[in-house]
Amino acid sequence: MTETHPDAPSSYPPPAAFAAQTNAGPELYRAAEQDRLAFWADQARRLSWATPFTQVLDWSAAPFARWFADGTLNVAYNCVDRHVEAGHGDRVAIHWEGEPVGDARSLTYADLQAEVSRAANALTELGVVAGDRVAIYLPMIPETVIAMLACARLGVLHSVVFAGFSAAALRARIDDAQAKLVITADGQFRRGAAAPLKDAADEAVAGADTVQHVLVVRRTGGDVAGRPAATCGGTTWSARRRRGTPRRRSTPSIRCFCCTPRAPPASRRASCTLPAAT
Repeated sequence: MTETHPDAPSSYPPPAAFAAQTNAGPELYRAAEQDRLAFWADQARRLSWATPFTQVLDWSAAPFARWFADGTLNVAYNCVDRHVEAGHGDRVAIHWEGEPVGDARSLTYADLQAEVSRAANALTELGVVAGDRVAIYLPMIPETVIAMLACARLGVLHSVVFAGFSAAALRARIDDAQAKLVITADGQFRRGAAAPLKDAADEAVAGADTVQHVLVVRRTGGDVAGRPAATCGGTTWSARRRRGTPRRRSTPSIRCFCCTPRAPPASRRASCTLPAAT
């Protein structure tokens, strides 16, 4: 049964002062309506391209569209590096509030650039190369974003699996993506209490032929040793990041750890997007 309130307004326009701050005004909608391809070309040019595109939309294989098919870019570079290069390295990129209360971290763009480069080099040390797939089974912590960006930096596809999903749901996504690496955590906090996570990852990777390594983020201080069925065992995120920290770039104006952003493989896909389980 639906109850209606005829006296309630049908819309709630924002205050004029708030609306004046928007970056998407009526003129943006008009531009999209007048020439949609020119509109999207203008938006795409706001990104940094390794190889500039010359064609906006390839509709020759309709209904399958190919956008900016002859251009290449690196998602991690666009999300992180270019902001550091523009002089915004000291601005906060991520402010994270976790559990328990008071557990908080702030990462500037320069911090994030260094963390992503270290993580990308750690993945490289584990044999992950462009075109490989990585399953990310982490709670909502900064390392989740760092792992995603590290994959993008290397041209590696990633599948983010919600940390509340079961071992069976994780295994289905590992098999579907043929993941070479699983990144997980020892545990996570739920309503202030520590809850295990790696146990589910161990169960999921048992017998998974494609998985060669499990990388574990220390979150709750729980046991990270793999159960006997998890033949790939586990190595900690912090240890791999230390071993994965390489020399600095030769470019003196860019203070970061060396891990050159790569263009993605021919598919130009940055991630594997899989439907959620119900």
